[in-house]
Amino acid sequence: MAFEPPRRLVRALGETAPDGDAWLEKLPEVAQRAVALRELTVERVQVPGGRSSLVLLVRRADGTPAVLKLAPPRARPESEGAALAHWSGLGAVQLLEPVADDGALLLERLHPDVSVRSLPEAKALLEAAGTLRRLWVAPPGEHTFETVAERTGRQAEAMWASVAGDPDAAPLVDAALAARAELLSAPPEHRLLHGTFRQSKVLAGDRMPWLAVGPDPVVGECAFDLARLVRDRVEDLIASPSGAATTRRRVKRLAESLDVDQERLRGWTLFRAVESGVRARRVGRTQDGELLLEFAGWL
Repeated sequence: MAFEPPRRLVRALGETAPDGDAWLEKLPEVAQRAVALRELTVERVQVPGGRSSLVLLVRRADGTPAVLKLAPPRARPESEGAALAHWSGLGAVQLLEPVADDGALLLERLHPDVSVRSLPEAKALLEAAGTLRRLWVAPPGEHTFETVAERTGRQAEAMWASVAGDPDAAPLVDAALAARAELLSAPPEHRLLHGTFRQSKVLAGDRMPWLAVGPDPVVGECAFDLARLVRDRVEDLIASPSGAATTRRRVKRLAESLDVDQERLRGWTLFRAVESGVRARRVGRTQDGELLLEFAGWL
C-alpha cells in the first residue's frame, strides 16, 4: 500500500525544516522497507497521527496487532526506544523489539483513538497524573539522555533570538529565563522524564487502563515533566472567565497530588508556556502563540 503522510505531520515537519525535508520525501520508501524487514501486514495509517512521526497500525507475522512508528533522526527515535525499554511497559507502551538501525519502533498496540482527553477534565487530570508518576524512575547508569539543563539551554537561546523580532514578548521571556536560571541552580532530583507529557499522550490499553506514548525523554526534576500537563486544554482555560484562578488551582492540585514543590512547578510551567508561545509565533502559528503567552501571564 502507499504510505501517504498525514497533513498534520507534513505541516509540523515543515515548521522544523522550512527549507524542505529529505526524510519526508523518502518516507514512502522508508516505510515500505521497514514493513518488509519485519514481515508486517499494514492495516492503515493512523490519522491525524503525531507531529513528528508516521504511525502505522500493523499485524506481525503471527497475527499479533502492533504499531510501527517511523520518525526522522532529529526526533531522536533511538532515545525514545531507550526510554521505553527502561520503563519496560510500566506506565508506558511496551517496546516489542530492540530499535534497529533504521530507527523504526515496533510497539504494543493500544487504542489510538481513545486518550484520557475523552474523560471529563478532572478525571482526565487524575488519570494522566497517575500515569506520569509511574514513569518517574532513576535513569539507567551511563545513560545518554539529554538533560533538562541541556534541552532548556537550547530553547533559551532560541527565545533570546526571537525577542528581537517579537519585542512584545520580551517581559515574559525575561521572566521565564530568570525562572529557569533559579530552578537549575538546585534541582531536587534527577529522574527519567517523559519530556512531552500531556493528556493526548495517554492512550487506553488492554494490559493496563492507560499507558503513555510518544516520549521525548529527558533527565531532570519531576516538576519539569508535570509543567506541560498544567496547560492542557489551554483553549478552554483562556475562554473561561475564571481561567486564571483555575490555572492557579490546577498548579496547586497537581503539585500536591504528585508531591512536587508548587513554586517549582509554577516556574517550569511559566518557562515551558513562554517557550512554546514564542516558538509558535516564530513559525507563524500566531493564534496558538497568543493563547500560550496569555496563559503564561497568569502565572
